[in-house]
Amino acid sequence: MTPVEPPLSPDACYLALKARDARFDGSFFTGVTSTGIYCRPVCRVRTPRRENCRFFALAAQAENAGFRPCLRCRPELAPQALRWSTQDASAVLAQQAARLLDEPEAWGTEAPSVEALAQRLGISDRHLRRIFEQQLGVSPLQYLQTRRLLSAKQLLADTPLPITQVALVSGFGSVRRFNAAFTAHYGLSPGALRRDGSRREAACEVRLGYRPPYDVDAMLGFFRTRAIEGLESVGERRLARTLAIDAGGSRREGWLTADFDQEHCQLLLRVSDTLHGVLPLVIRRVRAAFDLDADPHAINARLHGSFPRGDGLRVPGALSGYELAVRAVLGQQITVAGARTLAQRLVQRFGTPIATPDPALHHLFPAPEVLAAAEGDALGQLGIVRQRQAAIVAIARAIAEGRIALHPGADVHATTAALKELPGIGDWTAQYIAMRALRWPDAFPAGDVALHKALGVQQMRQPAREAEAASQAWKPWRSYAVIRAWSALSQGD
Repeated sequence: MTPVEPPLSPDACYLALKARDARFDGSFFTGVTSTGIYCRPVCRVRTPRRENCRFFALAAQAENAGFRPCLRCRPELAPQALRWSTQDASAVLAQQAARLLDEPEAWGTEAPSVEALAQRLGISDRHLRRIFEQQLGVSPLQYLQTRRLLSAKQLLADTPLPITQVALVSGFGSVRRFNAAFTAHYGLSPGALRRDGSRREAACEVRLGYRPPYDVDAMLGFFRTRAIEGLESVGERRLARTLAIDAGGSRREGWLTADFDQEHCQLLLRVSDTLHGVLPLVIRRVRAAFDLDADPHAINARLHGSFPRGDGLRVPGALSGYELAVRAVLGQQITVAGARTLAQRLVQRFGTPIATPDPALHHLFPAPEVLAAAEGDALGQLGIVRQRQAAIVAIARAIAEGRIALHPGADVHATTAALKELPGIGDWTAQYIAMRALRWPDAFPAGDVALHKALGVQQMRQPAREAEAASQAWKPWRSYAVIRAWSALSQGD
């Protein structure tokens, strides 16, 4: 088994390590042979000598080589390295397999396994193992084990959750298995890690890393203009909102706050104790909502020439794909302010009241089962036209019945095709949902009127075709090109 190389040469990795360059955080990890520890490139310890450094593209590769995670820089805080390819079929397959292993929502109540993963991808177990090891340098089980252990390590360090709960929510079938795996990999027990390296406070606060540049003002501004009263509150550096998650056959309701710490390139996440049982899932959703795993270096290399002022822009995601889909339907062919007004009415009429410490947060978005049973007259009284009434009810029913899943682990092409079969859902809405809910970096709503204006094709005979043709130069990052084009239009560029 030959580990794949990091995206940079070893010498370039060492230069980034010496500079503690946050742009490459999560793009590679450094194993130090003299200590047996592996670190992020932003680690603040004394820089090791070049001959003592080995560089790995994945944390799983470093652990498979016998290195333990640094307790100071904490590799579990690093943003993930999401690499996309439109050329190498084997790389695409391996990355899709890793993406499914990273997404807890892709499995529901089912435990991830190589057999189930291979079945989803339509290949044999043997072929999956061969391609995965060839492309990523570790087996699927080793990759999954590292992901679970790092998730548990983060919860042990940052939260007051009992060790038993940490083991279960991190994906381990039993505390005994968790203790054995943790001790074997890291050389100390979960309890020893908590005593030695963490602050066990009453509040549950988790740190999430990202790579600069990151335009915080633009991201929060996007959410602010669309914020629904009672559901969301967006400040200068903070977003707070209510959230309901259906997981394991039960519904968890609560609230969260996300504060940007730009000095350390981190997002500080706090959640209510009612969401502790699904904390890894909340973390994944927050990472997706704020696009914390984006690789600006790769994206800017393709888009900077066309959109030089957008290097720090990210694609705003969603904490609920279902909610995003409903709001996308409400926004069809009307202004952002008009869509927000309709969404406000929908939440007030069908949303569930919830008690929170923040008086600005007092409602949850309507559950799928509620909107699935909504009558046309009730929706019409809110000012929602008949075509959008049918689309909202159809989306809610599809989600409630499990016919469609709207999360980053879902199959993009199958999901967008299924969406377009629903009444009132066209290509624009499907692409918008793919861009924000499915986290597809190459989504492109070619029929978007604002996009036509930003690209200067609105007066042409077939503006959608012209926009599609222009977008070919931005693959596979067209979602980011759309956000940059919209931003340039709003700034009057």
